[in-house]
Amino acid sequence: MGIANHRRRGVRCLVAGIALVLGGCAVGPDYHRPAAPEAKAFTPDATTADTAGTSQHFVSAMDLPGQWWTLFRSPSLNALLDDALAHNADVDAANAALQVAWENVYAQRGAYFPSLTAGVTPTRQDVANDVASSAASGRSLYSLTTAQVSIAYSPDLWGGNRRQVESLVAQAEAQRFQTEATYLTLTSNLVNAAIGEASLRAQLDATQRIIAMQGQVLDTVRKQYALGDVADAAVAAQVATLEQSRAALPPLRKQLLQQRDLLAALAGRTPDQPLDATFNLDDLHLPETLPLSLPAQLLDQRPDVRAAEEALHAASAQVGVAIANRLPNIQIDASFGSASEKASRLFTGNTGFWNLAGSVTEPLFDGGALKHKQRAAEAAYRQAAAQYRGTVIVAMQNVADTLHAIQADADALVAAERAEEAASRSLAIARRQLALGDLPQTAVLTAELTWQQASLTRIQASAARYADTVALFQALGGGWWHREDVPAQLSSR
Repeated sequence: MGIANHRRRGVRCLVAGIALVLGGCAVGPDYHRPAAPEAKAFTPDATTADTAGTSQHFVSAMDLPGQWWTLFRSPSLNALLDDALAHNADVDAANAALQVAWENVYAQRGAYFPSLTAGVTPTRQDVANDVASSAASGRSLYSLTTAQVSIAYSPDLWGGNRRQVESLVAQAEAQRFQTEATYLTLTSNLVNAAIGEASLRAQLDATQRIIAMQGQVLDTVRKQYALGDVADAAVAAQVATLEQSRAALPPLRKQLLQQRDLLAALAGRTPDQPLDATFNLDDLHLPETLPLSLPAQLLDQRPDVRAAEEALHAASAQVGVAIANRLPNIQIDASFGSASEKASRLFTGNTGFWNLAGSVTEPLFDGGALKHKQRAAEAAYRQAAAQYRGTVIVAMQNVADTLHAIQADADALVAAERAEEAASRSLAIARRQLALGDLPQTAVLTAELTWQQASLTRIQASAARYADTVALFQALGGGWWHREDVPAQLSSR
C-alpha cells in the first residue's frame, strides 16, 4: 500500500505541474497580420470598361470558380485538366510535402506532455569476493531483474515549445499555399499549352491555305508565260515565294509536336503515351465576363502572398523560441519500479522503489551563441517582412499588367481582323487583274505576302487574348478557395 500511495502522489504532482505550466505565458512577439495596401484599384484607369471586339467586361463582384478553366467551355480541355490533376507528379509531391509539414507539427506538439518509458533489465553478474555485499546474500555471483517506468517532463515555462509549434503550424500553412500555387501553376500551364496548340494548328491551316492560293497564282503566271505575256523572271519569283511559304511548314509542325509533348508531360504522361484531346481555336470560347478583385482581396486570394504571410508568421514565432532558450529551464524526472533476485518475486512486497527529481538550469556563459541566435531570428523576421511586402507589390503588378494586356489584346485583335480582311480583298483584286494582264506579277506577290502576314498576325492576336485571360485568372489566385475537385487540405487538423 505504501508504494501505491507514493506512486499516486507522484502522478498528482506531475499533473499539477502540467496544469501550472499550461497556464503560463509565451515570450516573444504575438503575430498580427500586416495591414492591407491602401490602393483602391490596380491601375489609374477605369477597370470596368468593355473591351473592343468580342466583348469582355470586368465585374468587381464576380468570384472565381475553383475550376476556372471551365469558363472556356471546352469539354476536351476539362477532361485534360481532370486527367492531369490525377497524374501530375508535381501535385503529388506538393501534397506529400504538405503531409510532411503537418506531421512535424504533430510531432512537436508531443513536447507538451511528459515522455513515458518502460523497461525490464535482467542481470547476471559475478562480483569479486572481496567486494561482495554482506547486506545481501554475500555471494559474488547473483541475478537481478529490474522493471521500472520512467517519466521525464520539461515544463514549457516560457512558451518556447508553444512558439515552436506556432512556427511549425505557420510553415505547414505556407506549404499548403505552396501546394495551391503548384496546383494553379499546373492548371494555368496546361490551359496555355492547349491554347498554344490551337494557335499552332490555326497557323498551319493558314499557311497551307496560303500555299494553295500561291500555287493557283503560279499556275496563272505559267499560263501567261506560255502565252508570252510575262517573262520567266515572273515565274521564278512566284516559285520562290511559294517555296518560302512551304519552308514555313516544318518549323510549325515541329512546334506542334513539341507542344503535344508538353501537354503529355503536364498530364503526367510520357511522350509515347497517347493523348486523345486535340485543340483548335474554334473549340475554345472566350469568357465574356472577367472577375476583378480589389487590392485588399488579393492578399487573401493569391497563394504566393498567403505563403509569404505564413513565412512571416513562422519567423515571428521563432523570435519567441530564441528568447525562451535564454531563460531558465525546469526538468522533472521520476521513476518507479521493482527489483528482485528472482523474476518470480519481481512484483511482491518489499521489491518496489521510486524516485522523483527536479532540476533548474540557466545558461550562464555560451560565448554569446544564444544572444546571436536571437538576433538572427529577429533579422530573419525583418527579412520575411520585406519579402512579404515585395510579394504583395509583385502580385499587384501582375494584375495591373494583365489588365493592360487584355485591353491591348482586344484592340490588337480588332486591328488584325481589319488588316486581314483588307489584305484578302486586295489579293483577290490583284489576282483578277493579273489574270486579265492589267497588273504586274510583282504587285500580286506583294499582296500575297501582305495577306499571309495579316492572317498569321490575326491568329496570334486571337491566341494572345486567350492567354492573357488565363493570366488574369492566375493573377487573381485561380479560385482555390472554391476547389471541390480534391479533398480538403490538412490545415484544420
